[in-house]
Amino acid sequence: MKETETLKQLVLEALKEGVKLYCEKEAPNVSFADLRIRIEYSREESFGDYSTSFALENSKLLGKKPLDSAALLVSYLQAKTDLFEKVDFTPPGFVNFRISPSFFIRFLENTIQKKELFPKLENPKKINLEFVSANPTGPLNIVSARAAATGEAFANLLKAVGHSVDKEFYVNDYGNQVFLLGVSTMVRIRETLGETSSIQENAEDGRSIDELLSQNVIPAEGYRGDYLNIIAKQLLENSNTEKEIKSHLEKKEYSVLAEKCSRWTVESNLIWQKKDLDLFGVGFDRFFSETTLHESGKVLGVLENLKKSGKVFEEEGKQVFRSEDYGDDKNRVVVRDDGRPTYLLADIAYHNDKISRGYEKIIDIWGPDHHGYIARLAGAVQALGYPKENFQVIIAQQVNLLMAGQKMKMSKRAGEFQTMEDLLGYLGKHAKDVARYFFTMRSLDSPLDFDLDLAKDESDKNPVFYLQYAHARVCSIFREVGTNSDASALENLEMTEERKRLLFWISRFPEEVLDAAATLEPHRIANYLQNLARAFTQFYIAKNNRLKDSDESTRLGLARICQTVRVVLAEGLALLGVSAPERLEKED
Repeated sequence: MKETETLKQLVLEALKEGVKLYCEKEAPNVSFADLRIRIEYSREESFGDYSTSFALENSKLLGKKPLDSAALLVSYLQAKTDLFEKVDFTPPGFVNFRISPSFFIRFLENTIQKKELFPKLENPKKINLEFVSANPTGPLNIVSARAAATGEAFANLLKAVGHSVDKEFYVNDYGNQVFLLGVSTMVRIRETLGETSSIQENAEDGRSIDELLSQNVIPAEGYRGDYLNIIAKQLLENSNTEKEIKSHLEKKEYSVLAEKCSRWTVESNLIWQKKDLDLFGVGFDRFFSETTLHESGKVLGVLENLKKSGKVFEEEGKQVFRSEDYGDDKNRVVVRDDGRPTYLLADIAYHNDKISRGYEKIIDIWGPDHHGYIARLAGAVQALGYPKENFQVIIAQQVNLLMAGQKMKMSKRAGEFQTMEDLLGYLGKHAKDVARYFFTMRSLDSPLDFDLDLAKDESDKNPVFYLQYAHARVCSIFREVGTNSDASALENLEMTEERKRLLFWISRFPEEVLDAAATLEPHRIANYLQNLARAFTQFYIAKNNRLKDSDESTRLGLARICQTVRVVLAEGLALLGVSAPERLEKED
């Protein structure tokens, strides 16, 4: 990262200069490289814009009381008047910095006004970002919706700071579960055609799969969702598939038909899932089929690569990966004694394919039931020679839907929510904006309580509408007084407290984006935008900031501030996948 791209970095560089002077004069025997030098936001706005705990964290090394060190350091920093309006210290040894309003103005003109809002990294990476990757066995659920919203925000943030990002959806369209899906659809088809059907309640009742097929029974491990009835009817409405289905049924070719139903159902579910994602404003660069890995021989082929690492051994006819060496609770079978690969080997092959495509960083978002899977796959990736730090898995935790303060059961049969489609339908015309914001306003690795009552509320109590009202309010100001502004008028503007605080929050935007991209925490942008909007509200309600009542010079200066607020709100919301309308029913 270029050192001058964020305000926070500029403060840090000034602090380092002050520390070097301090060491030369007060602690010549202390190595600068051994010191811990950090900048953080002040815990209370009354103290300043930024602060450092340098004197506290290095007290033993410096051999001075923190307050004494803080006082001395302040004396070496106060000369930096081009950047700081004030530098002081507070017990037990914090040094506080308040930025000069004139510097805020220069910073804004060089960043926001020039549309250089996003700091660019000097060494951007080619990144593969895999998310959602829901099994093609049914509609997308609520956790998948959360992963979709957050994954898209990850991509937006990473691209904003200069990374090249490919968004990928892994389609698990191979294996026994997919065959059982086809069996379940076939049962619904035969049911639609008038045959009697049933569900196997006990998987150990002794009947073979052939017997279950002939008796039109959904296996205990099969799928029972109502969506299969819809797919069954759609298949019968197509004249070509209807003829094919009836031909196989007449010949009692149940296994053949089940295989075809598997393919048809996966295709139907993928179309369904893609439609939901499109309504949600989430797109992918690639849908990667697991079947293609098996057909190309890459699944068993990757076993040879693992063997070369010395991390595979044979046990009772099975091929076993030494995942215990990488923190797993036991070693894992990758090829069964009958020669069939396990799901783990397919997943290893998939990630080996990502590596072969030249990605310098691989990021996966997985569901809440995959914690135990991380160590074994991360170990396999390392065994393939890929750096440990370049592979990252983030777990999308459970979503609790709340109505009237009570958790709702995820049961479609009970007439309640289960799918992304249900949620978007309930939220109505603002569904995309509200859901995208609510899913990104909390850290992905924490369970999320999604308050449906608040999400439906179209007042500024709803955090989404609060931000959109702020943006629309700025636009309404410009409709009233025009869009003209002037940087020189801003320089001559009297700097009241609410104006300075607003300038500070505007100036923080580039560093907030950089930090959110580095940590993959889009909720930091959501929190930042709320603080910016609150600062703007305090600015807006102050009588001396009413543009229509101001003289021309003041109006042009205030308009310059409002202009930057509008840009930052719009760009920040866009990173979260939320629109920034210029008009709303409530603007004032």
